[in-house]
Amino acid sequence: MKINVGGIDRILRIVAGLVLIALAATGIIGMWGWIGIAPLLTGIFRFCPAYSLLGMSTCPMKK
Repeated sequence: MKINVGGIDRILRIVAGLVLIALAATGIIGMWGWIGIAPLLTGIFRFCPAYSLLGMSTCPMKK
């Protein structure tokens, strides 16, 4: 797995994932909130399968 999730993208994914999971756990938004596991894991592992399929990366370019 090649890292393709950059710093700001990583932070946003982790925060959004945690918020969705917390809202689902408290019953505020229902079962769909558990989809927050996907952005949480992609943020933690710094790899997004969709980015690799699309040939994208938010990591800074190496010199």
